[in-house]
Amino acid sequence: MAESIQTQELSDKRPAGGLRFWLSRLRSYFVWDPLIWIYTIILGAFSLIASLFDGDGNLQHGFARLWSRMILGTIGVRVKVVGLEKIDMNKAHVFVVNHLSALDVPSLYTSLPCHFRILAKKELFSYPFMGWHLRRSGQIPIEVGSVRATLRSLNMAAESMKNNLPLMVFPEGGRSQDGHLQEFMSGAFYIAIKAQADIVPMALVGTFQILPMNTWHIQPGPVELLVGDPIPTTGMNVRQVEELTQRARKAIADLFYSRANLPARHARNLEE
Repeated sequence: MAESIQTQELSDKRPAGGLRFWLSRLRSYFVWDPLIWIYTIILGAFSLIASLFDGDGNLQHGFARLWSRMILGTIGVRVKVVGLEKIDMNKAHVFVVNHLSALDVPSLYTSLPCHFRILAKKELFSYPFMGWHLRRSGQIPIEVGSVRATLRSLNMAAESMKNNLPLMVFPEGGRSQDGHLQEFMSGAFYIAIKAQADIVPMALVGTFQILPMNTWHIQPGPVELLVGDPIPTTGMNVRQVEELTQRARKAIADLFYSRANLPARHARNLEE
């Protein structure tokens, strides 16, 4: 693997022409993408059946890991994990990670050896198969329609951490359109303070180059998951949410930008 994974503009990565480019598109559209949908439907069905006999979600988490391995194995992607030893797997943490691609979730499932739950947008729970799996496996929906609804969702998420299960959150709220770090929302950090759980900052590098937004064209490449030092929240209160948010964003930015070569304008945005 190269010493650093370059995070270049999409136009630099994907020239719109050439035989190799079009063969790559055909392979994605007619082989890989259909296989991913087949994996999703079949394993989603098995996961739903398993949920009838699985009160704690372990079987469903296992199906999610299998689904992830099959997807990444099919497209020839391996995830290199750096810093995993920093996580105490016996404690409940709030994992926060940047969001670049639809391949982020499979990358996380294959990389982390612990059972975790995901805080996800409520509308995702209405999708066939994926939404059914999310609901039955105990993933946590977040409503963003009103302050009251959002607060209720966040308090439910904090309460769920009493089961000692880590929570995975994408604090940007959605995938990056250009492959670069976005502003963070504060929900994950409110949850961490309410639960007095450590924040574990993590950075994914490389998934944007493989599958960015608004395309199903998969182009395999290297992926890294970088794990930072946990940030304790013991003794913090909700008035310090913004402070914690910015501290975690800086930690993730330091991890991400240490492995990605970016245009100068993004370095300036980071400082702002």
